[in-house]
Amino acid sequence: MKKLLTIGTLLITVAIMTGVSTPVAAQDVSLGADVVSRYVWRGTDFGESASIQPSLSFNSGGFEVGTWASYAVSPVSAGLNEHDIWVGYTAGPVSVGVTDYYFPAPGGSGFFDFDNGEGAHTLEPYVAFGGTETFPVSLFAGYLAYNDPDNSLYLNASVPFAVSGVDMSFGVGASAGESGWYGTDGFAIIDVALTGSKSIPITDSFELPVFVQYVLNPDAERTFLVFGVSL
Repeated sequence: MKKLLTIGTLLITVAIMTGVSTPVAAQDVSLGADVVSRYVWRGTDFGESASIQPSLSFNSGGFEVGTWASYAVSPVSAGLNEHDIWVGYTAGPVSVGVTDYYFPAPGGSGFFDFDNGEGAHTLEPYVAFGGTETFPVSLFAGYLAYNDPDNSLYLNASVPFAVSGVDMSFGVGASAGESGWYGTDGFAIIDVALTGSKSIPITDSFELPVFVQYVLNPDAERTFLVFGVSL
Protein backbone atom coordinates (compact mmCIF):
# COMPACT_ATOMS: atom_id res chain seq x y z
CA MET A 1 0.00 0.00 0.00
CA LYS A 2 2.79 2.46 0.89
CA LYS A 3 4.54 1.64 -2.38
CA LEU A 4 1.34 2.28 -4.33
CA LEU A 5 0.75 5.61 -2.58
CA THR A 6 4.36 6.62 -3.26
CA ILE A 7 3.97 5.87 -6.98
CA GLY A 8 0.70 7.82 -7.10
CA THR A 9 2.26 10.82 -5.33
CA LEU A 10 5.19 10.75 -7.76
CA LEU A 11 2.88 10.73 -10.80
CA ILE A 12 0.83 13.66 -9.47
CA THR A 13 4.02 15.60 -8.70
CA VAL A 14 5.32 15.01 -12.25
CA ALA A 15 1.99 16.20 -13.67
CA ILE A 16 2.09 19.42 -11.63
CA MET A 17 5.74 20.12 -12.48
CA THR A 18 5.06 19.50 -16.17
CA GLY A 19 2.18 21.96 -16.15
CA VAL A 20 4.18 24.64 -14.33
CA SER A 21 7.28 24.36 -16.54
CA THR A 22 5.57 24.24 -19.94
CA PRO A 23 4.46 27.43 -21.74
CA VAL A 24 0.70 28.00 -21.71
CA ALA A 25 0.56 27.72 -25.50
CA ALA A 26 1.74 24.11 -25.29
CA GLN A 27 -0.89 23.13 -22.72
CA ASP A 28 -4.37 21.87 -23.43
CA VAL A 29 -7.41 21.18 -21.25
CA SER A 30 -10.25 19.03 -22.57
CA LEU A 31 -13.62 18.56 -20.92
CA GLY A 32 -16.95 17.15 -21.99
CA ALA A 33 -19.47 14.40 -21.46
CA ASP A 34 -21.23 11.60 -23.31
CA VAL A 35 -24.81 10.54 -22.70
CA VAL A 36 -25.22 6.88 -23.71
CA SER A 37 -28.17 4.50 -23.85
CA ARG A 38 -26.00 1.78 -22.26
CA TYR A 39 -22.49 1.63 -20.81
CA VAL A 40 -20.88 -1.28 -22.65
CA TRP A 41 -17.17 -1.82 -21.91
CA ARG A 42 -15.15 -4.55 -23.60
CA GLY A 43 -18.26 -6.55 -24.41
CA THR A 44 -19.93 -6.25 -21.00
CA ASP A 45 -22.97 -4.13 -20.08
CA PHE A 46 -22.40 -2.25 -16.82
CA GLY A 47 -25.66 -1.55 -15.00
CA GLU A 48 -28.21 -2.20 -17.77
CA SER A 49 -28.95 1.54 -17.68
CA ALA A 50 -28.48 4.74 -19.62
CA SER A 51 -25.42 6.56 -18.28
CA ILE A 52 -23.82 9.98 -18.15
CA GLN A 53 -20.05 9.94 -18.71
CA PRO A 54 -18.13 13.17 -17.95
CA SER A 55 -14.41 13.57 -18.60
CA LEU A 56 -11.64 16.06 -17.87
CA SER A 57 -8.02 15.89 -19.02
CA PHE A 58 -4.88 18.02 -19.07
CA ASN A 59 -2.19 17.61 -21.74
CA SER A 60 1.25 19.16 -21.79
CA GLY A 61 4.15 18.20 -24.03
CA GLY A 62 2.80 14.73 -24.74
CA PHE A 63 2.12 14.07 -21.05
CA GLU A 64 -1.54 13.67 -20.07
CA VAL A 65 -3.43 13.23 -16.82
CA GLY A 66 -7.19 12.82 -16.88
CA THR A 67 -10.29 11.53 -15.21
CA TRP A 68 -13.41 9.84 -16.63
CA ALA A 69 -16.58 8.55 -14.99
CA SER A 70 -19.80 6.73 -15.77
CA TYR A 71 -22.91 7.26 -13.64
CA ALA A 72 -26.01 5.19 -14.26
CA VAL A 73 -29.27 7.09 -14.66
CA SER A 74 -31.14 4.30 -12.87
CA PRO A 75 -30.62 4.38 -9.06
CA VAL A 76 -30.84 0.56 -9.04
CA SER A 77 -27.60 0.43 -11.04
CA ALA A 78 -25.63 2.86 -8.83
CA GLY A 79 -23.47 -0.01 -7.55
CA LEU A 80 -21.79 -0.16 -10.97
CA ASN A 81 -20.85 3.51 -11.13
CA GLU A 82 -17.24 4.03 -12.16
CA HIS A 83 -14.68 6.81 -11.71
CA ASP A 84 -11.24 6.38 -13.30
CA ILE A 85 -7.99 8.35 -13.33
CA TRP A 86 -5.22 7.87 -15.88
CA VAL A 87 -1.71 9.14 -16.51
CA GLY A 88 -0.09 8.68 -19.90
CA TYR A 89 2.53 9.87 -22.34
CA THR A 90 2.24 10.00 -26.14
CA ALA A 91 5.10 10.18 -28.64
CA GLY A 92 3.95 10.07 -32.26
CA PRO A 93 1.44 7.26 -32.71
CA VAL A 94 2.54 5.40 -29.54
CA SER A 95 1.03 5.96 -26.07
CA VAL A 96 1.87 4.38 -22.73
CA GLY A 97 0.24 4.91 -19.37
CA VAL A 98 -1.64 3.58 -16.37
CA THR A 99 -5.39 3.64 -15.69
CA ASP A 100 -6.78 3.43 -12.16
CA TYR A 101 -10.28 1.88 -12.16
CA TYR A 102 -12.39 2.83 -9.12
CA PHE A 103 -16.02 1.83 -8.52
CA PRO A 104 -17.67 4.13 -5.94
CA ALA A 105 -20.50 1.77 -4.99
CA PRO A 106 -22.72 2.83 -2.07
CA GLY A 107 -21.42 1.00 0.99
CA GLY A 108 -18.44 -0.34 -0.95
CA SER A 109 -14.70 0.11 -0.42
CA GLY A 110 -13.59 3.64 0.37
CA PHE A 111 -11.43 5.61 -2.02
CA PHE A 112 -8.34 5.29 0.20
CA ASP A 113 -8.57 1.50 0.43
CA PHE A 114 -5.59 0.39 -1.68
CA ASP A 115 -5.51 -3.24 -0.52
CA ASN A 116 -4.51 -5.72 -3.20
CA GLY A 117 -7.39 -8.19 -3.46
CA GLU A 118 -10.35 -6.40 -1.93
CA GLY A 119 -9.36 -2.75 -2.27
CA ALA A 120 -11.10 -0.01 -4.22
CA HIS A 121 -8.55 0.37 -7.01
CA THR A 122 -7.50 -1.77 -9.96
CA LEU A 123 -4.47 -0.63 -11.96
CA GLU A 124 -4.00 -1.30 -15.67
CA PRO A 125 -0.73 -0.37 -17.39
CA TYR A 126 -1.35 -0.05 -21.13
CA VAL A 127 0.37 0.56 -24.44
CA ALA A 128 -1.43 1.81 -27.54
CA PHE A 129 -0.60 2.48 -31.16
CA GLY A 130 -2.84 5.09 -32.78
CA GLY A 131 -2.22 4.21 -36.42
CA THR A 132 -0.53 6.13 -39.21
CA GLU A 133 -1.36 7.09 -42.80
CA THR A 134 0.53 4.07 -44.11
CA PHE A 135 -0.76 1.71 -41.38
CA PRO A 136 -4.17 3.01 -40.17
CA VAL A 137 -4.79 0.20 -37.69
CA SER A 138 -5.04 1.13 -33.99
CA LEU A 139 -3.72 -1.38 -31.46
CA PHE A 140 -4.19 -1.57 -27.68
CA ALA A 141 -2.94 -3.85 -24.91
CA GLY A 142 -3.91 -3.48 -21.26
CA TYR A 143 -2.77 -5.63 -18.32
CA LEU A 144 -4.65 -5.57 -14.99
CA ALA A 145 -1.56 -5.70 -12.82
CA TYR A 146 -2.99 -4.74 -9.41
CA ASN A 147 -6.11 -5.94 -7.56
CA ASP A 148 -6.99 -8.57 -10.16
CA PRO A 149 -6.02 -12.13 -9.12
CA ASP A 150 -6.10 -13.24 -12.78
CA ASN A 151 -3.94 -10.34 -14.01
CA SER A 152 -6.23 -10.15 -17.01
CA LEU A 153 -4.77 -9.16 -20.38
CA TYR A 154 -6.94 -7.37 -22.96
CA LEU A 155 -5.98 -6.89 -26.62
CA ASN A 156 -7.77 -4.81 -29.24
CA ALA A 157 -7.29 -3.87 -32.90
CA SER A 158 -9.47 -1.45 -34.85
CA VAL A 159 -9.47 0.22 -38.24
CA PRO A 160 -11.21 3.47 -39.29
CA PHE A 161 -13.04 4.08 -42.56
CA ALA A 162 -15.82 6.27 -43.93
CA VAL A 163 -19.12 5.56 -45.70
CA SER A 164 -21.23 8.35 -47.25
CA GLY A 165 -19.73 11.00 -45.02
CA VAL A 166 -20.11 8.94 -41.82
CA ASP A 167 -16.95 8.18 -39.84
CA MET A 168 -16.83 4.46 -39.12
CA SER A 169 -14.57 2.04 -37.27
CA PHE A 170 -14.45 -1.72 -36.89
CA GLY A 171 -12.66 -3.32 -33.96
CA VAL A 172 -12.06 -6.69 -32.34
CA GLY A 173 -11.08 -7.19 -28.71
CA ALA A 174 -10.01 -10.31 -26.85
CA SER A 175 -9.22 -11.54 -23.36
CA ALA A 176 -5.88 -13.31 -23.62
CA GLY A 177 -6.44 -15.81 -20.78
CA GLU A 178 -8.62 -16.95 -17.90
CA SER A 179 -10.27 -13.88 -16.42
CA GLY A 180 -12.94 -13.19 -13.86
CA TRP A 181 -13.10 -9.60 -15.06
CA TYR A 182 -14.08 -10.67 -18.56
CA GLY A 183 -15.74 -13.98 -17.67
CA THR A 184 -13.46 -16.10 -19.86
CA ASP A 185 -11.79 -19.48 -19.29
CA GLY A 186 -8.98 -18.88 -21.78
CA PHE A 187 -8.29 -16.85 -24.89
CA ALA A 188 -11.62 -15.53 -26.15
CA ILE A 189 -12.94 -12.76 -28.38
CA ILE A 190 -15.18 -10.66 -26.13
CA ASP A 191 -16.10 -7.68 -28.28
CA VAL A 192 -16.58 -7.12 -31.97
CA ALA A 193 -17.66 -3.53 -32.49
CA LEU A 194 -18.86 -1.50 -35.46
CA THR A 195 -19.17 2.22 -34.74
CA GLY A 196 -20.58 5.07 -36.80
CA SER A 197 -20.36 8.73 -35.83
CA LYS A 198 -21.29 12.07 -37.37
CA SER A 199 -22.19 15.62 -36.38
CA ILE A 200 -25.78 16.74 -36.89
CA PRO A 201 -26.17 20.48 -37.69
CA ILE A 202 -28.44 22.18 -35.16
CA THR A 203 -27.79 25.83 -36.05
CA ASP A 204 -25.40 27.62 -38.41
CA SER A 205 -22.75 27.62 -35.67
CA PHE A 206 -23.52 24.47 -33.65
CA GLU A 207 -23.35 20.77 -34.49
CA LEU A 208 -24.27 17.86 -32.20
CA PRO A 209 -21.90 14.85 -32.39
CA VAL A 210 -23.76 11.53 -32.18
CA PHE A 211 -22.70 7.90 -32.53
CA VAL A 212 -24.19 4.42 -32.76
CA GLN A 213 -22.25 1.29 -31.89
CA TYR A 214 -23.12 -2.34 -32.51
CA VAL A 215 -21.28 -4.67 -30.13
CA LEU A 216 -21.15 -8.47 -30.25
CA ASN A 217 -19.63 -10.51 -27.41
CA PRO A 218 -19.16 -13.95 -29.00
CA ASP A 219 -17.96 -15.50 -25.75
CA ALA A 220 -21.00 -14.38 -23.73
CA GLU A 221 -23.32 -14.66 -26.75
CA ARG A 222 -24.74 -11.16 -26.23
CA THR A 223 -25.23 -8.18 -28.52
CA PHE A 224 -25.75 -4.49 -27.79
CA LEU A 225 -26.76 -1.46 -29.84
CA VAL A 226 -25.63 1.72 -28.14
CA PHE A 227 -26.63 5.28 -28.99
CA GLY A 228 -24.63 8.20 -27.66
CA VAL A 229 -24.47 12.01 -27.74
CA SER A 230 -21.23 13.90 -27.08
CA LEU A 231 -21.37 17.31 -25.40
